[in-house]
Amino acid sequence: MNPTLIAILVVAVLVIIGVAVMVMRSRERERLQKRFGPEYERQVEAAGGSHLKAETELLKREKRVQKLELRPLPPPERQAFADDWRDVQARFVDDPERSIALADALVGEVMKARGYPVEDFDQRAADISVEHPGLVENYRAAHEIARRHARGDGDTEDLRAAFIGYRSLFEELLRGDAAELAH
Repeated sequence: MNPTLIAILVVAVLVIIGVAVMVMRSRERERLQKRFGPEYERQVEAAGGSHLKAETELLKREKRVQKLELRPLPPPERQAFADDWRDVQARFVDDPERSIALADALVGEVMKARGYPVEDFDQRAADISVEHPGLVENYRAAHEIARRHARGDGDTEDLRAAFIGYRSLFEELLRGDAAELAH
């Protein structure tokens, strides 16, 4: 066989492989952008603008969460958590600072009951971002407001915003359980 023809075939195969890899990476990027929404862009920013590093981190998160033994809460446990939330919410008017601390703790309890590891907040937020990417930024903001307020920095409006952030994640964690148990 002609060496020039062989070289042309090798180059053609390499070009085809390169194009296939680019198409696959593009599809994976689109999938991650769609799945993680604003969390995708946040991760790109955290990775210094590197899409590859951000995507690698998001893929690691997905794999980590797939390995977790997440479970839906049975109706009595779900109801008990909902009752606890109503108690925390009722306290907000009289003691917003304490309510925020209780809300943070209750979200952690629900996560733990569902099977999420809860020792480290950053890991907890990363894990939540896989299943609840639209809520994780509110969760991070609520947690940061609670931390700032514990240091004496913040006002009641900040606490209200934090409470809303906690509530949205709490409700989604319970709502997801109801849908999972129905199937």
